[in-house]
Amino acid sequence: MANVVRAALVQATWTGDTASMVDKHIEHAREAARQGAKVIGFQEVFNAPYFCQVQEPEHYAWAEPVPDGPTVTRMREVARETGMVIVVPVFEVEQSGFYYNTAAVIDADGTYLGKYRKHHIPQVKGFWEKYYFKPGNLGWPVFETAVGKVGVYICYDRHFPEGWRQLGLNGAQLVYNPSATHRGLSAHLWQLEQPAAAVANEYFVAAINRVGREEYGDNDFYGTSYFVDPRGKFVGEVASDQGEELVVRDLDFDLIEDVRQQWAFYRDRRPDAYEGLVQP
Repeated sequence: MANVVRAALVQATWTGDTASMVDKHIEHAREAARQGAKVIGFQEVFNAPYFCQVQEPEHYAWAEPVPDGPTVTRMREVARETGMVIVVPVFEVEQSGFYYNTAAVIDADGTYLGKYRKHHIPQVKGFWEKYYFKPGNLGWPVFETAVGKVGVYICYDRHFPEGWRQLGLNGAQLVYNPSATHRGLSAHLWQLEQPAAAVANEYFVAAINRVGREEYGDNDFYGTSYFVDPRGKFVGEVASDQGEELVVRDLDFDLIEDVRQQWAFYRDRRPDAYEGLVQP
């Protein structure tokens, strides 16, 4: 019997406040569950605007603890209600002065499994993230969930192949890549990098982008979220570049083993020859 996982992602427009943004995503999660989805992921810092378009101290107020803050606590309830695994990206405060761009992973019974903290932090026009976030320090966790082995890589991370590979070495079958990227900066890379990572590392990738314009800058988030398989092929259609969308797709996890036997990239790795890659 095929090992098919029905997976979902949400690309959303900003509502104007956290409470309504969380409520909207809860409704998307419930709809995904009605369609049979067993895992769902949201966009980068999903419960806030993309405030990194500016550098203002007022935006530290969006941060909350993980896992004991209000958003992750609420999503644990939703996971129990819907029976879905949920990937929840938020702005995390660990303690005073320690802030991270984080994604919590919640199992289908509401159990908090752990979190990933974004490693690579950009500091360019419209993406002033070093003002807010410390670099991630929790490694490359892959979480044993009700649907399989799930990892997370966040937005700007996707430009760095090392993390994609480590997630594969750690056993990932599906990697969620929540993002916030706009047309003028990297649109030509959006449908190139994640499919390439899926092929090179032989797993499924869920690429999620915000959509629309928000109040703190000129970034035009272009959506076009998608699932891509280990052969680099889109699973179903790519989402709209203009509007909010819930994407639900069937992922055949048996394809992972088929591809790994056929292409054998892991067999033919040469870690003994890669020492220079980690030199400063």
